[in-house]
Amino acid sequence: MINIYLTVANRLLTSLFFLIFSLSCTSAFGQFYSEQTDDDLLYRREFVYGLNFNTNGGLLGGVMFKHARVINKFMFHSFSLEIVNVKHPKETRYQNISTGSSYVPGKRNYLYMVRPQYGREFVLFQKAKEQGVQVNWITAIGPGIGVVSPYLIDYNYNNDLIRTEQYDPNTHINFDRILGTGRITESIAKSKIKLGGSFKTSLSFEFGTFKNNVTGFEAGFMLDAFTDKVEIMATNENRSVYTSAFLTFFYGTRK
Repeated sequence: MINIYLTVANRLLTSLFFLIFSLSCTSAFGQFYSEQTDDDLLYRREFVYGLNFNTNGGLLGGVMFKHARVINKFMFHSFSLEIVNVKHPKETRYQNISTGSSYVPGKRNYLYMVRPQYGREFVLFQKAKEQGVQVNWITAIGPGIGVVSPYLIDYNYNNDLIRTEQYDPNTHINFDRILGTGRITESIAKSKIKLGGSFKTSLSFEFGTFKNNVTGFEAGFMLDAFTDKVEIMATNENRSVYTSAFLTFFYGTRK
């Protein structure tokens, strides 16, 4: 019961923060736009790549690539691609004492998200030509391509019979007989595609001493949605909608 209350409270706090975040960005952009003068643009396009960390991805979530072009000095349009790993919140890793290999009891499938997105970036605060920090508000939307790969385990039926196969709760009853996991390449080769949609809103903080380089980080919220549930765990409730907070560190060039 306590866990249910904590979950509800966490979702309410996230929703409240998201609302404040959106309203603040809108207000700041309107104020910034009205105060700026027409300076020459320092660049016309940029290409960045980075590492993604998110609340659904474990230690390292995935990678990001983005190409952006200038619409005017206050606005850009961008085309991005993200590839991230999505984990179930109930995943717990155990280790087989005899083999030393680790596995996740009850896991049926991996879920990898491929997100091609189109977005708009609004300059909230513009840095000076050779110093300072630029703050952008980003919104992006696009299809969500779910790559569902079977979670393969090495299961010891007896001392003479060890099979590598997808975890099945009706067959692999004894977790102590799981010796480890199969090769990830074999799992990906057996993947199935599940289509959905994705949306994100975020703030990016860009640093850099020179006008042709950019470094910084992006922080915000991501939503992935499918028409039906994706089975990641066999022993827990699965979802069709995944929300996460994320942080991406990026580096790139401008021209």
